[in-house]
This record gives sequence, C-alpha cells and structure tokens, in this order.
Amino acid sequence: MNFEALANLDFRVADRCDPLSAFRNYFHIPQKNGKEVIYLCGNSLGLMPKQTDVYISNALQQWQSHGVEAHFTTATPWVNYHEISKPILASLVGAKPSEVVAMGTLTSNLHNLLATFYRPTPKRFKILCEKGIFSSDRYALISHIEWHGFSPEETLIEVGNHHSISVPTPLSTQEIVEAIEEHQDSLALVFFAGVQYITGQFFDIKTIVQKAHQVGAYAGFDLAHAIGNVPLALHDWQVDFACWCSYKYLNASPGGVGGLFVHQNIQFLPTLKGWWGHNPQSRFNMPVHFSAEPGADAWQWSNAPIIPLAILQASLDIFQEANFEKLVQKSRKLTAFLESLLLQINQKFNRDVLQIITPSKVEERGCQLSVSFIEKGKLIYELLNQNGVICDWREPNVVRLAPVPLYNSFADVAQAVIILENILSQIIEH
Repeated sequence: MNFEALANLDFRVADRCDPLSAFRNYFHIPQKNGKEVIYLCGNSLGLMPKQTDVYISNALQQWQSHGVEAHFTTATPWVNYHEISKPILASLVGAKPSEVVAMGTLTSNLHNLLATFYRPTPKRFKILCEKGIFSSDRYALISHIEWHGFSPEETLIEVGNHHSISVPTPLSTQEIVEAIEEHQDSLALVFFAGVQYITGQFFDIKTIVQKAHQVGAYAGFDLAHAIGNVPLALHDWQVDFACWCSYKYLNASPGGVGGLFVHQNIQFLPTLKGWWGHNPQSRFNMPVHFSAEPGADAWQWSNAPIIPLAILQASLDIFQEANFEKLVQKSRKLTAFLESLLLQINQKFNRDVLQIITPSKVEERGCQLSVSFIEKGKLIYELLNQNGVICDWREPNVVRLAPVPLYNSFADVAQAVIILENILSQIIEH
C-alpha cells in the first residue's frame, strides 16, 4: 500500500477546507534539525502561543509603571485579575462563571477540594477511583485517607486492571456503576479522571455522577486531560467538584496556573481558608472572622499570580476566537484520520503490529490515541522523536499521539504515520 499517496489524497483536501487552519500560525512550532517538528504531544505540554510575550509584557509594564498601585489603578486591576478568565473557563467546562476560578496547581487544588469533600465517617469512608489513576492524584487521595486515620488498603477502591496486564484497557461505564453499587453503603467519594491519561478514555461523567449521588457519595474529577479537549457540562451534570492544570490543551506554560470548579448547589461546605477567599468587600480590612467570597472564589488562598494568569489568558483568548465547538469537530476528524491510517499499518504487515487502546467511539475519547506496539515499543517511540514526531511514552507499553486541533493539521497526521510506517518496515520483520 502506498501510504504517502493515500495520505496526500486525504490531507491536502482536508487542510484546504479546514476553517481553523489559520490558528496554527498563532503558535510557535518547535524545530529539530532545521525543520518544524510534527508536534503530537499537546496532551503533555501545549505549544506556546505567539501572543504570550505580549500578554506577559503588558503585565510587567503594569508592574514597572504602577508598582503596588497596579492592584487598583490599571485598566485591568490586579485585585480582580483572576476574574478575567472566568467566562472562557466556564464555557470550556460547561459551568457558570461563579463556579470556576483559575488558581493554584492541579495537586494543590485537589488537596484543597478534598479537605472540603472528603469528610469520612466510621460508616461512610471509602473512595472509589480508576486503577491506574495519575500518580499525583493517588498520592493526594492516600494522603487524606491517612490524615483521617483510615487504612488505604481498606479505604481506596480501585476499579480496573491497569496494574495486572502489560497493556491497559479502558473501563466500561457498567464496571464503574457496579463498583459504586457494591460499596454504596460505605462510599464517601467517587473520584475519576475526566479523560484517563494512559488510555485516553473519556469517562461517562454524567452517569458516574448520577450513580454516586444515588448512593449518597460526592463525585469529583481531575480534568487535566479533559479541559480544552472534550465537551464538558459540569453544571448540568451536577458534578460536585473538579480541578485541572492548564499546561496541556490550555497551552499556559509548564507548571502554569491551574483551576477548579465547585457546583453552586454545594458551595456552603467548609473550606480551608485563606485571605483571598474572603469577601472582597472587606478583605483589605483584615477582619478577624472569615467571610467567604461567593462561589468557587472562596477556595482561593493567596493573591492571584498575575504573570501566570496573563500567560493563561493569552491562550484562552485564542479558544474564544476559534470557538470550542468547532475545535471539537476538527479534533474528531483529525483523530479519526489518525486512527484509520494506524489501522492500515496492520493491514500492510498482514498482522497486528500495533494496538490502539483508546476507545473507537468518538464520545468516549478526545484527541489522544494511545498505541501499544506488539514489540519494540520503546525503540519505536525513540525513533519517532528522532525523526521529528514529538509524542510521549508511558509505562508499561504506551505511545501517546495527540493531534491538537488548534495547531495540528491533517498533513501532520499523515506525515507522522508515514514516518512510523517507515520505522516499522526497518525494525520489524514482515
């Protein structure tokens, strides 16, 4: 099969007809050996928007020109700077602006939220999550279990088989529902990823929340791989809480400011208190008693980090211009194109040389496809990167490829698979 001819036929038409193709020019594309790389790693670290420099410079200019008075006297006063991102963040997660806030980092926000939502009793104390959940999330869950004096072995219920086989497999919604039912009398919290970082599975958040609430448990989610990637409706789905980072699909710099969501129906619960979560009307009076700011802002601890928020805003404004629904449509087309070309590699070799472990249904995935190679997976990953296809490797045997609709093209996908096919032809026997 002539992969190059097939790919050329498909991608040239698709790229010419792509109404979002111009957004690629909004980003810096890294180079290797004097050529732009094929960057399929936005699920790990998004590319830098070209306008980021301008947003940072504006914030620095405010500091330079106004000093401390920039908190109140500039066109975008720092005291309210965290509010600028609310409308766009709310649209990306399907929330009301009052339910979201850009703050902290992923794990610090998770600890903050667990202090509110994990309030175990002798009868109801268990936490249910997917096996193979991101390690930092697991560490946080274990921390709070131990903090309350419970045994992790008895308390943390992990659903799935990620640790028992060499190739992780997605979980069915039915498996999750059955696990919730099994532990319904002792369950305090159900906590899952929105999109599983290894398999790329987009969990059925609505059904998980409904079942958790039915048995009397809270439901929370890590949206690190979901925000800016898949359509979300946290408010309508009645999600209790969620948190995320911003350096993957939100392109807000390594370690950039994260965010959290708290549903308006349950914002009366106790919080870990900090002065920036105090009602802004009296915050600077330094009162002895805490008066919570309305909405998710009550979970804030400290002054908003202006420079990281400026970096975040540089990317969020691109999302607003592009229209997220259109991005999702392109994402599904890009991912389907990648999937079809990968499957044709197996046909060329007349046997399975690779396995796509990400679900094939569009409603069960975002733009990430996780691929397991039957042999020499780590070598294949290394050769892909050496040949300018930037992807990433996750143990035990997964290469993650993520065609991001803001800056990836159909040409990127086609050329990446051509390179992959050439590598396989050289190192794997037909």
